Amino acid sequence: MAILHAAPGQAINVTPFGAELINQKTIALFKSEQLEVMRLVLLTGKSLPPHKVPGEITIQCVEGKIEVSVEGVNHTLVAGQLLFLLGNVMHGVNALENSSCLVTIVLRK
Repeated sequence: MAILHAAPGQAINVTPFGAELINQKTIALFKSEQLEVMRLVLLTGKSLPPHKVPGEITIQCVEGKIEVSVEGVNHTLVAGQLLFLLGNVMHGVNALENSSCLVTIVLRK
């Protein structure tokens, strides 16, 4: 089954999940030729292992508290904070609390 993404011009709700956060999953909100936006959901103690992507990315904490490790340096993000990373930078994400984030990736061919 294909993943349904938002269509151009379609509004997407990205407000905090609140009490429903524990029942949510990470989803891709949309993907175009040059841009992908995902809603990342990580529960306390869960993580994304260190990895890198070719294009620039942003990680915006919508709710909760995460730690982003960027080439060995840890950055703590809370709701309302955003981190920008250049492409090909090794990074990992760890949830310090139940969290949801918006992740934007510039796609490189």
